[in-house]
Amino acid sequence: MDQPTQDAFEALLLREVIPALGCTEPIAIALATAKARAVLGVLPEQTTVLCSGNIIKNAASVIVPNSHGLAGIQIAAALGLVGGDPDAGLEALQHITPADIERARALVDDQAITVRLVEDIEGLYILAQVRAGADEATVELRDDHTLFRSITRNGRPLPARDTAGEPAPETEPRPPAPDEDAAPEPELTMASILRFAAAVDLDARPRLRATLRRQVEANMAIAEEGLRGHYGASVGRTLLEFNDNTVTKVRARALAAAGADARMGGSSMPVMINSGSGNQGMTVSIPVVVYARDLGASEDDLHRALLVSNLVGIYQKQYIGRLSAFCGVVTAAAAAGAGIARLLGLSAEQIDATVVNTIATTGGMVCDGAKASCASKISIAVENAVSAVQLAQRGIVFDPCQGIVGRNADETIRNVGAMASKGMRSTDVEILNILLARQRTP
Repeated sequence: MDQPTQDAFEALLLREVIPALGCTEPIAIALATAKARAVLGVLPEQTTVLCSGNIIKNAASVIVPNSHGLAGIQIAAALGLVGGDPDAGLEALQHITPADIERARALVDDQAITVRLVEDIEGLYILAQVRAGADEATVELRDDHTLFRSITRNGRPLPARDTAGEPAPETEPRPPAPDEDAAPEPELTMASILRFAAAVDLDARPRLRATLRRQVEANMAIAEEGLRGHYGASVGRTLLEFNDNTVTKVRARALAAAGADARMGGSSMPVMINSGSGNQGMTVSIPVVVYARDLGASEDDLHRALLVSNLVGIYQKQYIGRLSAFCGVVTAAAAAGAGIARLLGLSAEQIDATVVNTIATTGGMVCDGAKASCASKISIAVENAVSAVQLAQRGIVFDPCQGIVGRNADETIRNVGAMASKGMRSTDVEILNILLARQRTP
C-alpha cells in the first residue's frame, strides 16, 4: 500500500477516534450553546435549542457528565451556557463546577431555555439561538457533533470553524482531516482495511500510535470504573457476578458493558469515540483489548487489531450514517469481532465471515435513545460477535443471499446501510413519537 493511501487512512482514524466526555449528543448540545454564548459575549437571557429527532432521542434520557446526576436536553444546554468551553469539542463540559450546576438549574427553572423539534431535518442537527437585550447569536451544528456549519451575530454571518480551528467545508459531512490536502478520503473495503493494518509502520506514525494507546487507556479505565461504581443498571457488574469471570468472553462482555454503565450513568471520565459515538468507541476496542491481554499479544499486535476494529466500525457507519434507528453497537461489535479474529490469526476470509455472521444475527436491534440499557445491548452484541468469530474459525459463514446477507462482508455492509438509512426511517419516527408522547404526559 502506497504512502498517500496510508496517509488517508491515518487522517480518517485521527478524525474519527477522538476523546469525548459523556454521551456525544448532549455534549454536542452543550458545545453549541457554549459557542453561542461566546459569540454573543454575555450570558443570554433567552435560549432556544432546535434539534433533529435523532438528537432529541439520544439526549432526552441520558445523564449529562459533570452534572451530579442530571439528565436531559435543557440541562445540557444550560451547562454549556454557564460553564462550557466552546473550544474543547466533545470535552466541552470538562471544567463544570458545583456553582455552574446551580446556575444551570436556575436557568432551567426560570424557563430561560426552550427546546424544539425540527421535523424536516434528519440525522444530526442542532441550532442554538441565544438573545440578550437587542443582541442575538446563532450556532448551527450539522452532520457531525463538532462541525459548526453556520455562526451568526445580529444576523451577520461569521466564519464557521470546526473545533480543530479549520474552516468548515461547504459539502463535506464531517470535519476536515488534519492534513486534508494531502490525505483524501480512503476507499474503505474489508480488503483495504486489512492491507493497511498489515502494512502501516506505526512507529513512523506517532500520532496514530498515541491515539491507539489513549484508546486503550481511556476506554479500559472507564470500563474498570463501571465495575467499581454503581452506575446505570450495573450490567457489567452483574455479568461478572453470575458468570465465570475467568472466561475471556465473559470479561470482554462485562467490561464493554461496564464502560457503558459508567458513561450512560454520568461518569465524567473521557472515552475515545468511534464514528461520533462513545458506546461504539468502547465496543470496538474493549473486547479486543481483553482478548489481546489474555492471549499475551504484543502492543503492536493489539494496535493492528484495533486498526481493523476501528476501521471496520467506521466503514459500516459510512453507509448507515451518524445517527439512525439501527443500533450502532451491532456494527461496533462486528468490528470488534474482526479485530479479535485478527488477533487469533484468522485468514482474511474468516475475518470477512466474522463480520457477516455478526450482522446476520443481531442486525435488527434498534436504537431507542442513549440510556442505561445501552450497556445490555453492548453485552448481547459482543457475545454474538464472539460467537461469530467461533463460527468463522470452523469455516462457517451464513449463506449468501439469504435475508440481508450478501456475497461477502462488503455487500452485507451495503445492504445493512440501505436498510438502516432508508428502510428504518419510519421506525425512527415512531420511536421519537413514543418518547415525545411520554414527555407530554403529566
